[in-house]
Amino acid sequence: MLQNSLQQDLAQLRPIRLQELRAAIRPERYQQSITRALLAYFFDALLYLGAIAGALLAPHGWLKLVFGLLAGAAVAFMFVWAHDAAHGALFRSQRLSRWLGTIFMLPSFNMYRLWAFGHNRVHHGFTSLSSVDWIWRPWTPAEYRKSSWPRRLLYRLERTPYACALHYILRVWWPGMLRFRGDGKNRAAFRNDKIITLVFFLGFSAIVWWIGGIWSWISAVLLPFIVFNYFIALFVFLHHTHPDLPFFAEKEDWAPALGQLYCSTIVRCSRISEMLIHNILIHTPHHVDARIPFYHLKGAYADLREQYGQYIHEMRFSFRAVWRIFAQCQLYDYEQHCWLRFRQARSWLATQEQNGLLTRVIDVAPVVRRQGTAQG
Repeated sequence: MLQNSLQQDLAQLRPIRLQELRAAIRPERYQQSITRALLAYFFDALLYLGAIAGALLAPHGWLKLVFGLLAGAAVAFMFVWAHDAAHGALFRSQRLSRWLGTIFMLPSFNMYRLWAFGHNRVHHGFTSLSSVDWIWRPWTPAEYRKSSWPRRLLYRLERTPYACALHYILRVWWPGMLRFRGDGKNRAAFRNDKIITLVFFLGFSAIVWWIGGIWSWISAVLLPFIVFNYFIALFVFLHHTHPDLPFFAEKEDWAPALGQLYCSTIVRCSRISEMLIHNILIHTPHHVDARIPFYHLKGAYADLREQYGQYIHEMRFSFRAVWRIFAQCQLYDYEQHCWLRFRQARSWLATQEQNGLLTRVIDVAPVVRRQGTAQG
C-alpha cells in the first residue's frame, strides 16, 4: 500500500489544474529585464573565454586542466542561460532568443532547436510520467533482471555520482541530438543546427590544436564537454529524483500538478552558487511555469510556498545528501511508489513472484520514437 501521507498528497493534488498553481504566482515574477539577461550572458561568456584562454596559454599541463575544469563549469552556466531563452523566459523576440541561445549551446555541442523540441514538449509536458518522459526514468526490479549484463552495468554506473554524466551523453545527447532527425516540419531546422554545431566543433578544435596541440585540445575541448555533462546530468537528477518523490507508469495515475509541483524539487545552495547556475536548482516554480525568468525564481518559489508549501520538497545541497539520494533511488516499484536499492531487488522479486504480483516491465521505446527527445 502507498504510504498514507503520499497517498493523501497525490489525491489532493491530482484534481488541481496547472492554471490554479500558476495563479499563486504574482504577475511581477514574469517581468523580463533585458539588462539582467544580458549581464548574465556577458558574465558567462567572459568566464568561459577567460577559462579557455587559460587552458590554451597556461605554461603547465596541470594548470591547463584546472582552466579546463573551470571552462566546463562555465559551459554549464551558459547552457542553463540558453535553457531559459528556449522557454521564452528572457526575451519577447524568439529570434533573439534562438540566436543567443544557439551561440551559448555551441561549447556543449548541443543543438538549440533539437534540445528545445524534446525538453519543452516532452519533459515539461509529462514530467515524471515514465512512459513518455524517460529522463532519469528508474527501472523496475523486473526490468533490471530482464536486461543484459552490459545494460545493467551501464544503468548502475549512471546511478552513481562519479559516472552520472553517462546518462546525459548516452540517453540524451547521442540519441536526442546526433541521431534524432525529426519530422518533415522540423527536419531542415534540425539539420541546420547540426551543421552549425559540427562546423563549430571542427573549427574550434582545429584552432585549439594549432595553438597548443593535443594537450590544449584535451583541456579546452574534451574536458569542458565532460565536465558540462556531469553538471547537467546531476542537475536534472536532483530536479526530479528523491526518496520522497514518486514516478508514474500510467497516465491515469499522473496529473500535471503532480509532475510540475510535487515531482520537482528545490535544492538550496550558497548565494554565489545559485547566482552562477542561474537558480536552476530552484526548480519547482520553473516547472509550474517555464516562462518565469531565472532571476525571479526565488520570488516565485516564495509565492508558491504560501499556498502549496506542504507539497514542495526542499533540501540543502551537500555531497552527503547527493550520495544518499544516489544510494537510495536505484530501482522503483511503480505500483507501491517506493524506491529500492539494487541489493533489495532479488528479495523484492521473490516476494512479488510468490504473491503473483510481479510488476510488469515498462517499455517506453515506442513512445520515444513518436515524441522525439526528452531532455531535462
